[in-house]
Amino acid sequence: MKYLVDVNGQRVTVELDGAQVTVDGRTVEASLTHVPGTPVRLVRVGQQVHRVVARRGAERGRWQLDVDGARVEAEALDERMRAIKDLTAASAAASGPAPLVAPMPGLVVRVAVQPGDTVSAGQGLVVIEAMKMENELRATAAGVVTGVRVQAGQAVEKGAVLVDLGPLPE
Repeated sequence: MKYLVDVNGQRVTVELDGAQVTVDGRTVEASLTHVPGTPVRLVRVGQQVHRVVARRGAERGRWQLDVDGARVEAEALDERMRAIKDLTAASAAASGPAPLVAPMPGLVVRVAVQPGDTVSAGQGLVVIEAMKMENELRATAAGVVTGVRVQAGQAVEKGAVLVDLGPLPE
């Protein structure tokens, strides 16, 4: 089985084949022994033995490891899961700022931007009145206003696009 492992920000390739482990093209003899009644595992790599305590992280494949007393953050995913995660991260990063969408039906009270304005993350763009309360809707990311689809006094439904945002110029 082949895994792509990120250890403290550095990626290594690990292939498991019985008692042999290949790390970035270098093959070594290795074994793993669980110490009964404890979270401790003894890992033998070649002639060296290491004491490892592994704790699962919040996400799939994430681990917090204590290796001979030193703490290490690691993420171990097989090739398929690593490819999916890398593609998802790339598409999310490349998508740019999301349009501002009405989270509920209401009445537009004020529009604070116009096309061409540069906005920062958290900046108020539109104020909507819903259930007798004014709600300021803010940009989730920095960007440039490419279009304003509403005006003050207009009623909007939940999910309506209010302001279109594009990426900042480079």
